[in-house]
Amino acid sequence: MAATPAPLSIESLVSSPSPGARATAATAPAATLARHAQTIRPRSPRFDFDAVPRHWFAGSVIGTAFANGLNLLFPAGERFFVRSVRHYLDRIQDPKLREDVKGFSGQEGLHAYAHERQFEALEKQGFAIRPFLRFYEAFAYGFVEKVAPSQLCLAATAACEHFTATMATNALAREAEGALLLKDPTMRALLLWHAVEEIEHRAVAFDVLNEVNPSYELRVAGLAVATSMLFTLWMAGAATLIAQDSPKPARLRRELRARRERKTKFQAPDFGAAIRDYLRRDFHPLEDTRGDDLARAYAAEAGLTAS
Repeated sequence: MAATPAPLSIESLVSSPSPGARATAATAPAATLARHAQTIRPRSPRFDFDAVPRHWFAGSVIGTAFANGLNLLFPAGERFFVRSVRHYLDRIQDPKLREDVKGFSGQEGLHAYAHERQFEALEKQGFAIRPFLRFYEAFAYGFVEKVAPSQLCLAATAACEHFTATMATNALAREAEGALLLKDPTMRALLLWHAVEEIEHRAVAFDVLNEVNPSYELRVAGLAVATSMLFTLWMAGAATLIAQDSPKPARLRRELRARRERKTKFQAPDFGAAIRDYLRRDFHPLEDTRGDDLARAYAAEAGLTAS
């Protein structure tokens, strides 16, 4: 009779990886060369949010609420990413990866600061965002982060970085096509600067995870945590903002109908494809280079220079 396999547990996921997992993680020489060819440096552009209109995303209540709902998650989320990665700084042997962790930390810290400044504009527009932020931060970082093993936090960070890179590539592609529905210059500049840097550091957390514990099962567990937390909290933030905006039902129906009929040029990121890619055992974030040229082109056009 065949032996019954032992059930997976959090403890087994964060224990020493199997030889097969180490072999899988070691099969990305091209990605390693790509990482050594790039430099991650933070930029610190200035933004004035005072003139940002209430419905800055294509004049849409729903679109703006979903964009702002994601923005509400960024500051505390990006500080969590930095904590999760830097927790293992002393375990990183590769000097280039150690340098990249420092660049990643600087970029994420400046993103958090810029998005928090946009919170002030939301509050001036009458949105009561602090109750949602208190709930979100208490649940995600006061509870989940404290009970989750550090390696699982790192794996969730690597998965979240894959999602943000997916969104960044989509935004930069729409910008290059002239189809980006961010007409407000301040929010356009904020989100495209953020997108450029998400492309630049998209592999850092993944590479640290591979150095600490390249277990495929741990990577998938991190993806499950990231997917459930990110999209649940994102929808909750968007719903909170829509409820406070109190739009007339007719307007919501009109916006939803326009989206269904594809009357807008906006094309959402394909998160399903992103998840399928991430589930491949030989996946590495740097294998998809679509965003690299887009990021370089926009950074040059916008005059984004490293600080």
